[in-house]
Order: sequence, then structure tokens, then C-alpha cells
Amino acid sequence: MHHITVVGGGFAGLTAAITAAEAGAKVTVHEAHHTLGGRARTADGPYRTNEGPHALYSGGPHWAWLKQRDLIGPLAPLPPLEVARLRLRHRGALRRTPPLALLKLLRRDASRAPVDVDFLTWATGVAGEEGARAAAHYSAVALFHHDPGSLSAAFVQERLRRAARLPPEAHYPRGGWEGVIDRMAARAWNLGVRVETLSRVDTVPAGAPVVVATSLAAAGRLLSDDSLTWPSGRTALVDLAVRTRRGDAFAVSDLDAPGWIERFTAQDRTLAPAGEQLVQGQIPIAPEESRADGVARAEELLDLGFPGWRGRVTWRREAVASGRTGAVDPPGTTWRDRPAVDRGDGVYLAGDQVAAPGVLSEVSFNSALTAVSLALGRNHTRNPTRKTA
Repeated sequence: MHHITVVGGGFAGLTAAITAAEAGAKVTVHEAHHTLGGRARTADGPYRTNEGPHALYSGGPHWAWLKQRDLIGPLAPLPPLEVARLRLRHRGALRRTPPLALLKLLRRDASRAPVDVDFLTWATGVAGEEGARAAAHYSAVALFHHDPGSLSAAFVQERLRRAARLPPEAHYPRGGWEGVIDRMAARAWNLGVRVETLSRVDTVPAGAPVVVATSLAAAGRLLSDDSLTWPSGRTALVDLAVRTRRGDAFAVSDLDAPGWIERFTAQDRTLAPAGEQLVQGQIPIAPEESRADGVARAEELLDLGFPGWRGRVTWRREAVASGRTGAVDPPGTTWRDRPAVDRGDGVYLAGDQVAAPGVLSEVSFNSALTAVSLALGRNHTRNPTRKTA
């Protein structure tokens, strides 16, 4: 029987642990924090926030995998009336419909975008510069990057289509992502997985195959590997609760610059106390911009979509997520060019910045399955003297 060690108890780590245990392996998970979940943890208390806006896309492979195992749990349906309250900022004003030029890029017969050209250049040729910029900024809801137009056209087009698809692919587990993580953890324990929390790993365990399911930066430190880098986004996160007011927008997408504000209690009233609404926003910011710059842009969107919000605030929190929002592919690159899952000597990577396809959490899922498949596909006798951090 194989014995696999998983470093990291987030979504990727739990996916790897469950997959390996289902295949008959003995599995030990080491999690540095006192709770599992990583970035999929949900805050305790009256305001059930995730670390930034989270959603499960039903068009991805992880949806079927989770559903087969009854791990998704109850979903929070989005009432049709709330869907109608999606608003778009375009040319400084709040609008109900996107510019017609943007819709050209969403047509089913639209040409396939190239890998080696930036999105803004390619999309301008299809829809004109204004439509191209609006589309690039709208795609930021699935990118978390300050300049989506500068990225590979194929990379951005896939995320634009997934984010704008009707009916929406995005679904929300009731009560936040914590329920999904709790169900995954319970399945792991029932399969015999040994889970050790408050267990920080500073050197790679010798002997058994190891799946490193941490951030790419943490994996680089653990493996003493400076090559483990890949571009990601930098995002200002704004969470706040406001007293309920009729007419508030469900979400505001900024087509003038990348940014998204969403009222999560529109579909799940359990996320805030009665009479209050939980609003979360993500505003991508450039390397030279500060958190205050991002927060100021978020407040502009709030002014448009949530009139009088300043006098209704009951709770507020701000943060910056740097390199924690998934990989972005520059022109001329695809997911295959990211750091490989197989690092050699029985070490494998899983996470959202490694060489695996998908959108958002799908990358973590696919890389975890690949890592376990490789780990179980051959006999590994790791060298105990291998140099580690």
C-alpha cells in the first residue's frame, strides 16, 4: 500500500487526500493552521465571509466530482429578480445592459482567440477598442488582475465566456465555502486519512511521495526552488455589512476599470444577521497602487449601486490579496508553461498556479488529481538524503 504525504489542507490538499485514499493509499495531511480550508475558509461570527468572492463554476470537472460524492451540499439559489439587478458601470454611469460591442465577443460563432496575442489587441480587431476594454474589465471577475487586456487572448477569452454564460455557471454553497470544506474533511476522515493541524512542515518528508498543496511561494520556500514563480494578481478586498434597503444592486461590474462588487446575501440570507446585507468586492490593483487606491474605486462602485451605503454600514473589513488569486498567462503562454506538477524525486505540486487547466478553483482540483495519479502510478523510493529547505 502506498503512503502519501500531503502538505496543505486547503481545497487542493483535501482533493488530493480524498483521491489518494479512494485509491487505497494511506494518507497523512499536514496543515499549518488550526483549521482546514486554506483560502476556502469561511469566517466565524455573524458575517460569514470568504477570503474574497468565491463561487463554484458548474461547467468544470470539479463540480461533477464533488456532486458524485455529495460534497457540494445545499446551494443558495439566486432569485430571478436579483439577477435582473446586475448593474454595469460604463462611461461613468450605471447601466442595465452591456455595450453592443462587448456582445460581439460573446457570440458563439466568435473566432477562437490566439494564445500569442494580447487580449486587447485581438479583441479590438473583433469589437473595436471600447468593446475590447469593456470585455477585458468584465473578465476581471474571474481573473483578479489589474490589466486583463495585456494577458493572452485565449486565456482571457475562456474566462470571459465562462463568467458571462447564461444561465450562470457560478453557484454558491449555502453558508459559505466552509460547508464544502467540512464535508470534504469528513469524507477524508471516513476514508482513514490522518489529518494533523497546527503541523507546519519545514523540510520535505523522506521516503513516501509528497503532494505539496500550498501557495506557489510557500512551495518554493519548502523545496528551496527559486524557479517556482508565475504571474498572479494583486487585489484589494472590501467586505462590509449594510442595513437592508430596497433597490440595492445584486452586483456591480466595472467596465471602465477592473472591479466587481457583489451582495452575497442576495442568494444566501444566512451570511449576515436579519436586516443586514453582506457585500464583498474585489478590485484588482497594479503593483504601484496601494490598498487605499483599490478601496477608493470600490467605494465609487458602492456609491452607484448602493445609494446611502455609508450611513448604513454596520461592519467593515479591508485587505489585499497578493499572489493569492490564481495564475494569469501572459501572451505566448498557456497553463502548460506554468510550474510542472511533477517536481521529480517523488514530489508533486497542487494549487492554482501550477500546470493544470481550468478556471479559478478548477486548477487546484485538476492539479491535485494529476499529482495523485502520478504519485500512485509508479513505485517511489525517495532519497532520504535529498536536499530540502
